[in-house]
Amino acid sequence: MTVLTSIAWAGLAVSISVALYAYVLYPAALWALAVFRKPRPLLEGDLDHWPTVSISVPVFNEEKKIEGLIKSLLALDYPKDRLQILIVSDASTDRTEGIVESYEDQGVELLKLTERCGKTYAEGAAAPHLRGDIVVNTDATIRIAPGALKPLISALADPSVGLASGRDVSVGAADEEGNIGEKGYVGYEMAIRGLETRVFGIVGASGCLYAIRTSLHSQELPASLSRDFAAALNTRENGFRAVSVPDAVCSVPRAGSLKREYRRKVRTITRGMGTLAHKRALLNPFRYGLFSWMLFSHKVCRWALPWFAVLGALSLFLLAFQHSWALGPSAGLLLLLALAALGWVTDGGKRSRKVFSLPGFILLGNLAAMHAFLRHLKGVQQAVWEPTRRTTP
Repeated sequence: MTVLTSIAWAGLAVSISVALYAYVLYPAALWALAVFRKPRPLLEGDLDHWPTVSISVPVFNEEKKIEGLIKSLLALDYPKDRLQILIVSDASTDRTEGIVESYEDQGVELLKLTERCGKTYAEGAAAPHLRGDIVVNTDATIRIAPGALKPLISALADPSVGLASGRDVSVGAADEEGNIGEKGYVGYEMAIRGLETRVFGIVGASGCLYAIRTSLHSQELPASLSRDFAAALNTRENGFRAVSVPDAVCSVPRAGSLKREYRRKVRTITRGMGTLAHKRALLNPFRYGLFSWMLFSHKVCRWALPWFAVLGALSLFLLAFQHSWALGPSAGLLLLLALAALGWVTDGGKRSRKVFSLPGFILLGNLAAMHAFLRHLKGVQQAVWEPTRRTTP
C-alpha cells in the first residue's frame, strides 16, 4: 500500500466519521441522554396572571407583507391589555410605515429609524421602547399560529428558562418544488432542538419566533452578529436555559429558489460564525459542560463537514483508480453532483423536480457553509442586506 493510498483511506474514514457524527451519532447520543430525563411539562398560565409581552418586528420595505403580518399578530390568542406590538421600520422607503400607522387605533406602534442599519441594530434600537416583561421577536414574512403565543410564554414560567423558541414549519406554494429540500431540513432541525431541550437546552433560537426575558434581550450586541443565535448563547451565559416549544407553531415560507436560498444561507452562516466567535467562551466544556458539547456538535461540526466532504470525495476518487469497489460509490457521487447541478440550473418553481431539488439543496447548504467560512476569515461583516423576499402561500 502506497503512502498516497494510505492517506486516501484515512481521508475517507475521517470524512465519513465526521458526517456520521454530525447527523447520526450526535442525534442518537441526544436521544440516549433524553431517555434518562423526563420532559418537563409546560406550566399552565392563569389568564389573570399572564405576563406583559412586547412583540418586536424589524422590517424594511415590506409593504406587500406588513398588513398580513399585523392582522396575524392582532389575531393572537393573548390578553390584549398585556400585549404590545411594535413594528420597527429600518428606514423603509415604500408604503410600509403608512400601512403600520393605519393600525395605530388598534394599538399597533411604529418606531421609525432614520438611517438603515440592519435587523440586529433595529432589534436593539427597539429595546428602550418595549414595555413587556417578555420580548417576542419575529419576522415580517412569518405567520404565527393564533394559539402559538400562550405555549411560548408558558414555557417561561419555568424559572430556569430564559428563552423559548417556536417550532418552524416550512411551507411553500403547491407548484414550487425547487427548494422542497428545505422542508425536510427544517423538520430535522426541529427534531434535534426537541432532543436538546430534553437533555438541557437548545444552542440557537429560531429567528422566526422566539420569546426571551426582557432583561436578557436588552443586552447589547454588535449589529453584524445574529441576535437569535446570540440570544440562546447569552441566555446560557446568564445561567438560564433556552428551550424549544413544539406547540408554538409558525409558518416559514420557502424562498422557492435555490439561488436566493444560497445567498440567504451564506449571509446567516457568516453571521452565525461571527456570533460564535464572539461567544467562544461557551465552547469551554469545563465551565459549560453539556451545553459546550451540544454547541460544538450542532454548529462547529456541521460548519466543518463540507471541508471533510471534499476530502472524502477526493479520497474516494483516488481509491477508484486502485480498487474496483470504489467505482460504484464514485459514480453515485458524480450522479448526485450532476442532479444537484441540474437543480441549480432549473432553479426552483415548476421547472425543477424533487429529484433535482433535493440534491441541489444538500449541495447548496455545504457550499454556503464553505463560502461563509471564507467570508468569516476575511472579516466580512454584513449588518445591512436586502431581505429575502418569500411568497406566503
